[in-house]
Amino acid sequence: MLTASAPLGAVGLAVAFSSLVLIISGSNPIEAYRDMLGHAGKLEVQVDILNRVTPLYLSGIAASIGFRVNLFNIGVEGQYILAFLVAAHVGSLLTLPPVLHVTLILLVAMTVGAALSGLAGVLKVIRGVHEVISTIMLNAIAISGLVAWLVVEWQADGGTRRTGGRVGTEPIADSGLLPDLNGFLEMFTRDLGQGRQLESMLLIAVAVGVIYHFLVNRTVFGFDLRAAGVNPTAAHVGGVPPKRTIVTAMLISGGVAGLVGMPELMSTGYFPSNPVLNLGFTGIAVALLGRNHTVGMFFGALIFAFLDKSSSILQITSSATREIVVIMQGLIVLAVVVAYQVVAQIRKRQEAAMAMLNQLT
Repeated sequence: MLTASAPLGAVGLAVAFSSLVLIISGSNPIEAYRDMLGHAGKLEVQVDILNRVTPLYLSGIAASIGFRVNLFNIGVEGQYILAFLVAAHVGSLLTLPPVLHVTLILLVAMTVGAALSGLAGVLKVIRGVHEVISTIMLNAIAISGLVAWLVVEWQADGGTRRTGGRVGTEPIADSGLLPDLNGFLEMFTRDLGQGRQLESMLLIAVAVGVIYHFLVNRTVFGFDLRAAGVNPTAAHVGGVPPKRTIVTAMLISGGVAGLVGMPELMSTGYFPSNPVLNLGFTGIAVALLGRNHTVGMFFGALIFAFLDKSSSILQITSSATREIVVIMQGLIVLAVVVAYQVVAQIRKRQEAAMAMLNQLT
């Protein structure tokens, strides 16, 4: 109950603070929340929310792997964008049987993400460079440097600057794209309208979550990972190799980060000039809100996806400005820090009380 109270308290504080901001701005919080919930009750919007949950959940898992060993992988943003671009380009060059084609694209994305993240891990164990500094700088190199250059080199229309054609990679053949889940969904609901498609990457994200849970909680490596995160010195004395653990954790984190852009790739078939951004940074908040737990991070991703996709109705109803959603997302992160600190203090007092009681008995 104490563990669950932290994320629940964080959401409660965020709602309370957001309501206060709405009142100050002259809006009615009850009307704003009612409009958002009513909009989210539509099937098409629910599909949009689930489609946004997929990359946010993968991003949260990528960040949480680093958190498990006290590593702060800020580079998920750059890792998934670079992996998105390279996987899109490689996938467009080949035509293979569907299963092999999709598998190759996913493996390329994971390899690129793991290589960029692993570089930060190597810098940490060899040169002592803090992973926050290295991943932030690698973000800049990947996004502002490599991606910008490669997009120009691999753009779909060689005469883009002259003709105003589309900037991006060549489209991937149908054999390299995953089918949607509309047929399965419509067995239990009505037909989807407005061209909505429930992406199959949702199933892959769920599988990644199951593998993550098993790896962290049911394997020797997972035990070493958690031990190194709780007490690196004791773990080292107990035989856990710290350098190898750090590099391995960063490689796995980057590999999962490489999948974050795959939902967009599998739905569009190419890397656009304006891919969805900030999924990596939001994933950090998802991991914090979900306490690095598989199920908790899914609900954290669901909350952020709900805020993102239900905010458009506020502009239509004029019950509040759309920017209030950005404020709510920031307040959730702030409330998470406050709530977890309060719970940590309560836990320390309980442990101290139990220790004193044991001494007296």
